[in-house]
Amino acid sequence: MYYTRLQVICDPDFAEILMAEVAEAGFDTFLENEKGFEAYTEEKKVDFALVELIKEKYQHVQPLIFFQDKVHKENWNEEWEKNVDPVIVEDECLIRAEFHKIDKKYPYEIIITPKMSFGTGHHQTTYLMIKNQLKIDHLNKYVMDAGCGTAILSVMASKRGAESIESFDIDDWSIENGEDNARVNKCQNITIRQGTIGDFVWTKRFDIILANINKNVLLAEMKVYSENLMVGGQLLLSGFYTKDISDLLEEAKRHGLQEQHRDERETWASLLLDKIF
Repeated sequence: MYYTRLQVICDPDFAEILMAEVAEAGFDTFLENEKGFEAYTEEKKVDFALVELIKEKYQHVQPLIFFQDKVHKENWNEEWEKNVDPVIVEDECLIRAEFHKIDKKYPYEIIITPKMSFGTGHHQTTYLMIKNQLKIDHLNKYVMDAGCGTAILSVMASKRGAESIESFDIDDWSIENGEDNARVNKCQNITIRQGTIGDFVWTKRFDIILANINKNVLLAEMKVYSENLMVGGQLLLSGFYTKDISDLLEEAKRHGLQEQHRDERETWASLLLDKIF
């Protein structure tokens, strides 16, 4: 299988904005570098017309270079291993690859090899999700990980004491990758399936739902999250900018969800919501 790669040369300080825009065009895996970033996805998922519109939209702001090509899916691992460093969240959770050698011990350690899936802890939204999971009581809880990517959030939920975790993603490579990461981290209570939230029916409601996706998907699926969350349960969201918070809270309110906590990291945000009815 080959993946479409978009190489973007831009001011690194501008990369976050462009990555969010490019994600809307179908790209779901990102690798930042000194010149900008690279974005990857399956070719059939790319809206090439939207990519061109994004380039035109920001070309006047600063010089940009977009270059598209195809790479074999296994090339992602090679590029990632060349550039990745361990991530430490709040001095409590170490996120590393198997080849990293770290002497210091942390309360939580997650081993992640991303392959072609999103979620290594490097992106601000993943960091925010893990940071907030450190504060949420997972003990004996029934957890959903919507759009699980590498299953990093599922692994964290397992390590925090969740009873069982239902995870899913539309990308077949994420399923394979997530299962590998669950196995490496010795998390036997994670079930990973392919599909969207509308494809599944669960026999009981969840105590916790985790969703690190993007604003449009979160808005579209807010009602379904609420329907599958028990009263008193918690919904943790990220994948959006601070400027998007009001829109998400407005939609959440319609479905019995109330803000408990918000967090920010370099213009990106997360929301922790309670199901009140």
